[in-house]
Amino acid sequence: MLRLKNVDVHYGKIHAVKRVSLHVNQGEIVALIGGNGAGKTTLLTTISGLNRPSAGELTFLDRPIGRVRPDRIVRLGVSHVPEGRLVWGPLSVEDNLRLGAFSRRGPKVKKDMDTMYAMFPVLAERRRQAAGTLSGGEQQMLAIGRALMAEPRLLLLDEPSMGLAPLVSREIFRHVASLREAFGLTVLLVEQNARAALRIANRGYVLETGRIMLQGPADELLENRDVQRAYLGRDLDREQQP
Repeated sequence: MLRLKNVDVHYGKIHAVKRVSLHVNQGEIVALIGGNGAGKTTLLTTISGLNRPSAGELTFLDRPIGRVRPDRIVRLGVSHVPEGRLVWGPLSVEDNLRLGAFSRRGPKVKKDMDTMYAMFPVLAERRRQAAGTLSGGEQQMLAIGRALMAEPRLLLLDEPSMGLAPLVSREIFRHVASLREAFGLTVLLVEQNARAALRIANRGYVLETGRIMLQGPADELLENRDVQRAYLGRDLDREQQP
């Protein structure tokens, strides 16, 4: 569904993403993990058209998207849930959801909004409430619901657990895992909580200083010593010492 081949991204003289190649198959959840400054968010904003690649190829459903405007990319079927949620604070929950469907018309918009309220009942309770007054977890649910209102085929999720309490984070990850079954969605998930991301993913990529350093099935990455040492807080060599 999504393919990147030798993609470079620059911010002026800063080489943020370096010859990255990856792919996401239809129906997969693919995790992209790495530390702060690794280039994860830059990669997502490049896929969604907010940044332009300085080199390489990006295709979605075999269509080049490296020079396509963000609104056109949404219409093609890619929705982006940004880091920090970025809900429109003064607007109501319902208006935020309506804005997620900016490219659509007709009665199905109302039906899909009802689906969002069924998926996230707390949003239904707060539909008239200003989005900026919601808790962090509620804003994350709203950001996901807003993205789903565009009827995407591919969902880009950037740090959905950031700043959330562990219990709320687990709830968010349960929702992410259910998206494939409930909506037939494909998901590219950027997340610093590597363990949580890899537990719900099919495959994963490890990004360091703008480069893909490791890739493979999620269960294999969970067992990889380098991944455990760098991202899961474990050092198996030390644990096995007498």
